[in-house]
Amino acid sequence: MLAARLPSRLRTGYWTRLVPALAVLATLTHLPSFVRPVWSPDEGYLATQARMLADGGVLYDTVVDRKPPLLPWLYEAAFAVFGSLSLWPLRVLAIVAHLATALLLVSIARGRWGNRAGAAAGALYLLVSIGLSPEDTQAATFEVFMLPSMVAAFRYAERRRWMAAGVATAICALTKQTGGAVLLPVLWMLLQDARHRGVRWPGALGKALFGFAIPIGLVAAILTKPKGFLFWVVTGSGDYASLDGALLLMIGRALGNAAILAAAALGLVVPLVRRLRARRRAVAAGAAPPLPGPLVAHGSTTDLWVWLGSAAIGVSTGFHFFGHYYLQLMPPLVLLGAGAVTASALRWRPVLLYSVVASTVFWCLALAWPGQRLDRSAKVATAVAEQTGPTDTMLVWGMHPELYWLADRRPASRFLTAGFLTNYSGGKGDRKVGEAYSVEDAWKTFDQELSRNLPEIVVDDSGKAPYSPIRIPRIERLLDAHYQMVGLTGDTVIYRLVRR
Repeated sequence: MLAARLPSRLRTGYWTRLVPALAVLATLTHLPSFVRPVWSPDEGYLATQARMLADGGVLYDTVVDRKPPLLPWLYEAAFAVFGSLSLWPLRVLAIVAHLATALLLVSIARGRWGNRAGAAAGALYLLVSIGLSPEDTQAATFEVFMLPSMVAAFRYAERRRWMAAGVATAICALTKQTGGAVLLPVLWMLLQDARHRGVRWPGALGKALFGFAIPIGLVAAILTKPKGFLFWVVTGSGDYASLDGALLLMIGRALGNAAILAAAALGLVVPLVRRLRARRRAVAAGAAPPLPGPLVAHGSTTDLWVWLGSAAIGVSTGFHFFGHYYLQLMPPLVLLGAGAVTASALRWRPVLLYSVVASTVFWCLALAWPGQRLDRSAKVATAVAEQTGPTDTMLVWGMHPELYWLADRRPASRFLTAGFLTNYSGGKGDRKVGEAYSVEDAWKTFDQELSRNLPEIVVDDSGKAPYSPIRIPRIERLLDAHYQMVGLTGDTVIYRLVRR
């Protein structure tokens, strides 16, 4: 038997037993992701981008987004292998990404607090990873795929492999810009390591920054158009990432998603709060308690707090506070919680039991999640497909680009949402929304695209939003001059080109 020939270390070793168990848990917790064709507009946007790239589109030219290129390329590659009719391959890859994140957390926690803490950290991450709205945790989107490289960057820094930490940080930032925030704890650990060891830090800093710069330089200068990459990924999102808008709505969303995550991770948050209170009382008494267990060389969890702080900066950047942004808080929060349980000599069973119960609630919530928006999009997409041919184009005037993918029709413009042309985003109200606040030269490009070929179908999905056609004169004139209404689903209106 092959199993009998394997070394006993492989047959009975820590990782040999743990990896399959965590793989099963990762699959179970994210099994609801397969019950819907699309979970979020981001998935629809990525799927539509991937089809445009496969048809010869050029990223940051005829295919645009404010995000880095790695995930659109991953979608394109998955579609090339498995076809573009379903997102199940991306959902499988998302599970792999969660498993990789969990295993890296196991490695970190095991090195600091031992085998049991390592296994617990991996399991707790997978349980907590669905502890937000199902649209945020079951979708195969940017935050999910940036987490493995984020945790890897921290792990490499912990091992003083500074160039590798820089490369991992770059990969994280090339998945989503805010992932680059993990460079803060990497640099903090670098400087602390140099101070404790009494060595010069410029050499290590040079390695980390070189590792960070090389992948980004390669992608920006060779694999994409440099000017387009710089604009769309770095400089072109000033109005989008601003504090203007519905302040109370943003604060409510920020606090609401934080509360949901806290409830999901309460089994870790409670020991962490208790540990912080105990240390505060000890410091006030003049004698901080010892830090038990085999910790890192720096002798504290300050690096984890720096990491959590950098993740909070990532969540806050742009002032949108969408639920999926909070995924990047989970790895450092899990490690801090695991450390608190170990340091306080608490039992793992109550922590794990609560996390299992909370995860089960969110799992059931995902299965029961209302699908009215998806049902309406499916009806609209079906109507569009019935009234058009495979070579016809369509324009979606709204914020739901999944309509392109569901209808299997080519976009008439590179701007897949009305946000690029109006600066509308994330329910930030109607301040600075309109033609005057579009992406630079967006309307000029849009007019050129439509002058070459008017779309056969226009889907007005704006409803009563501040970018509805009655508030955007160019769109209103376009519809009045060339289109007639042929369908209505809810407040989504379908217009068809009138040939004169």
